[in-house]
Amino acid sequence: MMKKIRTSKYVRMALIAAASLGLSACVSFGAKAPPTLLILTANTQVEKGTAKTGEASDGMIVLMPDVPRKLDTNRVPVQIDNGSIAYLKDAFWADKPARLMQTLLSETLSAKTSKLILSEVEAGGKAGSYLSGNLGEFGIDARGNQAVVVFDAVRIVRGKPLQKQRFEARETMNSIDPNAASSALNKAANTVAADVAAWILANP
Repeated sequence: MMKKIRTSKYVRMALIAAASLGLSACVSFGAKAPPTLLILTANTQVEKGTAKTGEASDGMIVLMPDVPRKLDTNRVPVQIDNGSIAYLKDAFWADKPARLMQTLLSETLSAKTSKLILSEVEAGGKAGSYLSGNLGEFGIDARGNQAVVVFDAVRIVRGKPLQKQRFEARETMNSIDPNAASSALNKAANTVAADVAAWILANP
């Protein structure tokens, strides 16, 4: 007569652990987080305690700009030549460029103008003006070692003709690496944001 062999609880646990190790060797449960994330910081920020009042109809909404497909990512594109791009190794934005630029524009406009900058929720569909546009370039041009930001701004004011203007800024880089890219793109983006604020002030 054959005897039934009982597997102890400890043997079963050892087998399960071994199987799990084998599985983890060939299956990834998520990408490894990068050591650092790049951000944009506004040169001009709203001072603590600053207060603005007004009707929602007096407010301005800064919409998230449209972007080409190469910028619909948190990577930093590098223009290699007229027909090809790559992405900068180990360089990752904390958010996508469109969202970062929207936040930078909102902070800069709020600090540099008297405009009441509102979110779409805060305005409740009653805002009197909008700033939208297309963020066409937000990366590195390796042909000239420059950080490049190009923003085609579109301003919509109730009862007035639509306004559109292109803003561009370039910053020379000594090397093409994540730290240099972050610093240069932050400078270029702030230059564009300040120019947009000046444009709006000149065209109330």
